[in-house]
Amino acid sequence: MKLAPKRAVVRQSLSDVIVADLRQRILCGDLKEGTLIRQELLAEEYDVSRMPVREALKRLDAEGLVIFQNNRGATVTQHSLDEIAEIFDIRIMLEVDLFQRAIPNMTKKEFAECQTILEAMDDSYQAGNIADWGPLNASYHGKLYEAAGRLLTQELLKRVTMQANRYVSMHIDRLNKRENASHDHHLLLELARKRDVSGAIKQLSDHLVNTKTQVIELVKLTRAG
Repeated sequence: MKLAPKRAVVRQSLSDVIVADLRQRILCGDLKEGTLIRQELLAEEYDVSRMPVREALKRLDAEGLVIFQNNRGATVTQHSLDEIAEIFDIRIMLEVDLFQRAIPNMTKKEFAECQTILEAMDDSYQAGNIADWGPLNASYHGKLYEAAGRLLTQELLKRVTMQANRYVSMHIDRLNKRENASHDHHLLLELARKRDVSGAIKQLSDHLVNTKTQVIELVKLTRAG
């Protein structure tokens, strides 16, 4: 009897679990910018050896969420105001291009999937669940642009969006702009359904520029206080 070839089985390592948890804690603001994360304390918290903790911190360093330091641990990345502005400028450039390319190719299936994510986002707004909102926001924007078929651009956007979402989540919660965000997101889908490319990309650009402006003002106030 001939045996079937071995198949790879995806398993989560300890470092995978720690990376996912730490990433979420940073993105939702539980671990604030500038916070020192010590390897020995994390190992104790997660009840593991230092090795998976070290690996997790190195991976988060590669994502730009922490600055890893040998024998010390890591510090949650604190961007300057100019860097935050640059993050949003890159995001605007990539998203507008993707949305413009995607709209003519979007199908009923993609519209329905966007609608489903929107409903989940509205639920997270009402519940005040900021930890859920960030990933849902990224999923929604990603789904809007999927039909563009620009995989490399979408991968670049994922990294930029991860950085921006730290500040966007803070913006939604602290400035109480949930209703504005919900309105903007619903309007983007409505304009896409109408195949109104110029109207849709203008709305998207205005939405992102407005978010950038308010986030930077919030960060200024937070750091000044």
